[in-house]
Amino acid sequence: MLADGDYVAGRDLATVVFLALSMGRPLLLEGEAGVGKTEIAKVLATTLSRDLIRLQCFEGLDLASAAYEWNYPRQMVAIRMAEAQGTAADIGSSLYTRDYLIERPLLNALSEHDGGPPVLLIDEIDRADEPFEAFLLELLSDYQISIPELGAIKAKAPPIVVITSNRTREVHDALRRRCLYHWVNYPTHEAESRILALKAPTLAADLREQLITFIHKLRDEDLFKCPGVAETIDWSNALTQLDVVTLTAEVVNDTLGSLLKYQDDIAKVRGSEAARLLSEIQAQA
Repeated sequence: MLADGDYVAGRDLATVVFLALSMGRPLLLEGEAGVGKTEIAKVLATTLSRDLIRLQCFEGLDLASAAYEWNYPRQMVAIRMAEAQGTAADIGSSLYTRDYLIERPLLNALSEHDGGPPVLLIDEIDRADEPFEAFLLELLSDYQISIPELGAIKAKAPPIVVITSNRTREVHDALRRRCLYHWVNYPTHEAESRILALKAPTLAADLREQLITFIHKLRDEDLFKCPGVAETIDWSNALTQLDVVTLTAEVVNDTLGSLLKYQDDIAKVRGSEAARLLSEIQAQA
């Protein structure tokens, strides 16, 4: 199924994805940025023909942005109409029904969708504040959200939940226990070659091998942020646009901004270091 979505996965990753689907458990994926964690949720939504609901986490994320909030303007209109009709005293709890509820991603994921339960992507959970994780525990355990004024809203069919983390901070044990876990590592040389064959098919085979070998050597260097698969694809496309035939020090120096995203890393690699890595590649050829 992952292959049908043009996703190159090892047996270990494919197994944990299968188990998450068959057991109905949330899937927690950790790994460096750019290794393809988010892409797994996108591929699942595409191959299963399900809606993809994405909650992008950030510092200060709260319930109003993530789960639900009451439609206060609409409630005020209802109150004014009731006052005009002389029935304001009876309006009471009728203001707190699903009709006045604004669904955000988490509550939307519990609702019924055409084609089956959606794929809920909770992206970069490590960017959210720790107290937000506590709110997620009920959702991940019982696939429901408790709203004080309304009660618990439970999914008729659980969504497929994928949670990603770049591990900028540790995710709490209580959340981990509710999920199946997998660390998504950088791909092997062979796997990355297959990825580029799918994502950058116009890149010549010889240049593809040079590029991947160079990147794998870079990942052994002491860099602030090693290039991920996303950067590999970007660099491949950049070299294709420049009609590059073979990797040279000049080409590397001119295109490092497609591969490395921090000036300190670029300064470290540009020049003599790039030439040294290329000479090692040529010696191995």
